[in-house]
Amino acid sequence: MSEKTIAFHTLGCKVNHYETEAMWQLFKGEGYDRVDFTQNADVFVINTCTVTNTGDKKSRQVIRRAIRNNPDAVVCVTGCYAQTAPKDILNIPGVDIIIGTEDRDKLIDYVNQYHEERQPINGVKNIMKKRTYEEMDVPYFTDRTRATLKIQEGCNNFCTFCIIPWARGLMRSRDPEKVVEQAQQLVDEGYKEIVLTGIHTGGYGEDLKDYNLAQLLRDLEGVDGLNRLRISSIEASQLTDEVIDVINDSNKIVRHLHIPIQSGSDTVLKRMRRKYTMEFFESRIIKLKEIMPNVAITSDVIVGFPGETEEEFMETFDFIKKHHFSELHVFPYSIRTGTPAARMTDQVDEGVKNERVHRLIELSNALATSYAEQFKDDVLEIIPEEEKDGKLIGHSDNYLKVEVEGDASLTGELVKVKITEPGYPVSKGEVVKVLEKPMVKAYAYLERTI
Repeated sequence: MSEKTIAFHTLGCKVNHYETEAMWQLFKGEGYDRVDFTQNADVFVINTCTVTNTGDKKSRQVIRRAIRNNPDAVVCVTGCYAQTAPKDILNIPGVDIIIGTEDRDKLIDYVNQYHEERQPINGVKNIMKKRTYEEMDVPYFTDRTRATLKIQEGCNNFCTFCIIPWARGLMRSRDPEKVVEQAQQLVDEGYKEIVLTGIHTGGYGEDLKDYNLAQLLRDLEGVDGLNRLRISSIEASQLTDEVIDVINDSNKIVRHLHIPIQSGSDTVLKRMRRKYTMEFFESRIIKLKEIMPNVAITSDVIVGFPGETEEEFMETFDFIKKHHFSELHVFPYSIRTGTPAARMTDQVDEGVKNERVHRLIELSNALATSYAEQFKDDVLEIIPEEEKDGKLIGHSDNYLKVEVEGDASLTGELVKVKITEPGYPVSKGEVVKVLEKPMVKAYAYLERTI
């Protein structure tokens, strides 16, 4: 009897990638082999994104491609787009199973049910009624040298441009003991760095009694063998004095924080329904730079939000320049159907948006280059993530992307590197010293990824 096969396609964010890994673990436990999405498989799982209208469109394209190429396969659709538009997806001929952003652990049962009944299954439920975190363990990652650890789900913010609370529901934090337990499991598997992630990562603990993000960070400090702890993203409003004190005391939290700004104008922030002022945002940056000189602060910016004037845009531009952000992810505002911002009448002209986007990207490139140049001839620690043509590429703790010559056996290890040619997007360096010999488990990990 031939092995059962499954293929995954993941659109969107780190959380989706984490959840795809969790679903794969379940199917692997049932004897499935994983194949590439371009190959024939018995089951196809498309993990969708709905953060923009484009995300919906890309998700539909991938679903249709899977059906067209594999008419006999069981096609399952999950994720955010599935949660917000289940009827649209079920109207695509060839979709067999649809689940949203919960009950992923039931997917195997649904596949078995479909084999018996041959009837489409809609497993999408009302996510707004969900009040508990869905436990999904990922003991290791098939294609990554940095481990992602999901710590929370959902968001209570309801920013006017964002559909995600309707796709993911309200804030639910993962049990702290489970977080620490999985962190230890990942370190024991050979991972040197853990990236904490979630839909609204910094909001962790808001729904817990007598426990918060600062306490979780303290508890993770005790994970034996963990070298680096990175927070994937944290809102300025969640960078409390307590959290900043914990960062200051930590030996593991890296010199890099991703703090979404979205706009540097108080009037735009108000229209976005963001929960901070620029005065407060500035106070957080100043405090962080006091405790961590040379900290890398990266950010997301939305350009051309409805009603944005040239003056409001320049407030954003000048603030970012003044505080020397180390890199920006710049997005032109795009209408997201179903959000309050989509109904705002003073939409900004596409040409104006694009021109502003280019100005901010130019600023970002200049700031990123200038940030990297501070580290010329410094020795930093990198964890090589990939090997290409005899070159290893990895990130330093302060998120510089560094390329060095070295052996593939160093992938996933901590390596001391001297920065010889700082630059952006990649700095060049040379290996000074490997901090420790590769563990047996790290070799086992490499064998799985090759």
